[in-house]
Amino acid sequence: MKAVSRHWAASVHVALSLIGLPYAAGTSGVCKKAISRSFFSSTSVYMCSAAAHVKARCPVYPGSDTHRFPVPDHTVDWDTDCPQYSPVKYTAPTVLNKPAWADPEIGSFSPQFNSIDGSVDRRSHEGSYRVQNGKPLNPHGRTGLEGRGLLGRWGPNHAADPIVTRWKRDSTGQCVHHTNSQLPVLQFVSIKRLDCGEWAIPGGMVDPGERISQTLQREFSEEALNSLQASPSQRENIQKRIAELFNSAGLQVYKGYVDDPRNTDNAWMETVAVNFHDESGNSVSELPLQAGDDAGQVSWIDVDSSLALYANHLHFLETVAKERNAHW
Repeated sequence: MKAVSRHWAASVHVALSLIGLPYAAGTSGVCKKAISRSFFSSTSVYMCSAAAHVKARCPVYPGSDTHRFPVPDHTVDWDTDCPQYSPVKYTAPTVLNKPAWADPEIGSFSPQFNSIDGSVDRRSHEGSYRVQNGKPLNPHGRTGLEGRGLLGRWGPNHAADPIVTRWKRDSTGQCVHHTNSQLPVLQFVSIKRLDCGEWAIPGGMVDPGERISQTLQREFSEEALNSLQASPSQRENIQKRIAELFNSAGLQVYKGYVDDPRNTDNAWMETVAVNFHDESGNSVSELPLQAGDDAGQVSWIDVDSSLALYANHLHFLETVAKERNAHW
C-alpha cells in the first residue's frame, strides 16, 4: 500500500462506482440488508448489530490527546435536544497540510454533498444525510468531536474490505470441524494494524475513479501479500492468483456505515465488505502471506466469535460464517 495516498490512519480517497440500495440507520442499533450486485453473487445477507455507534464515541480520539465531549446513549440522536452539547473541534495536522487525498476546509470551497462532486462521490450508503451550517452531519448521530479528525473527506469516506477465507485443514487435507459445534472451521486473512495494534480485515480506501472490484484486489495484494515489494515475476504470479479468486462470485456481506474510532460529527467511514472464498484451498491459500507497509503482521486466523477485531469487522465475519454454515 502506498504510504502517502493509501495510509489507513490518515489518507482517505473517495469514489464509489458500485450501485446499491440505501439502508435505514439508527443511533442505537442497525439492521442492514446487503444485496450483492454486479460482479458479486446474488445472495442477500442481513446483518444486525446492537452496537452501531460506540467506537465512534471513544473518549480519546486516535492518534492524538484530544478528548471527545461525552455523549451518553440517550443524546446520540441529532433529533434529541441537547443544548449543552459542545463538541471538541479537531482535524489532524496531516489533513490540514492539504495533501492531495484531503478536502480543503469548509469556506474555502463549496462541496456538493449527497451527490457526485467532480471525481469525488459524496453520496452515502445510508441515504441522504443532513447538512447544517455548510457541514455534513454523521447519519448515526453525535460523536463528541467536530471537524474531520484523521479523515480526509467531509461526509462519507468510502472503503472496501476484502474478506478472504478458506477451510481449515489437517495434515491430510481434510476439513477440520470444531469440537463443540461440529461445524467446519473457516480461516480468514487478517492483518495487525500498525496504527492501533488491532487485528483487522486488510481493507483500504477507494481511490477517485476506481471501481470497488479494483479496490478489493489492490488492497488485499498490497496489505496481505506485499505485492508492491515483490519482483516482477512474483507480482505476476500474485496477480494471477488474486484475479482468479476475485473474479469469482463474491458474497457481499455488508454495505454501509462503519463504527470507526476515527469518525466525527462531520466525517465518517463507510465500506463495502465482500467475501471471497477459496473453497479448494489451491488458489490464494498457496501464496505466502507477507505484511505490507500498513500492517505489522499478517496471518490466517480461525474464525470464532471470541475474536477481538478492529471497528465492526467481527460482525462481518459472523455473517460470513453463518452464510457458509461454518463454526462461529
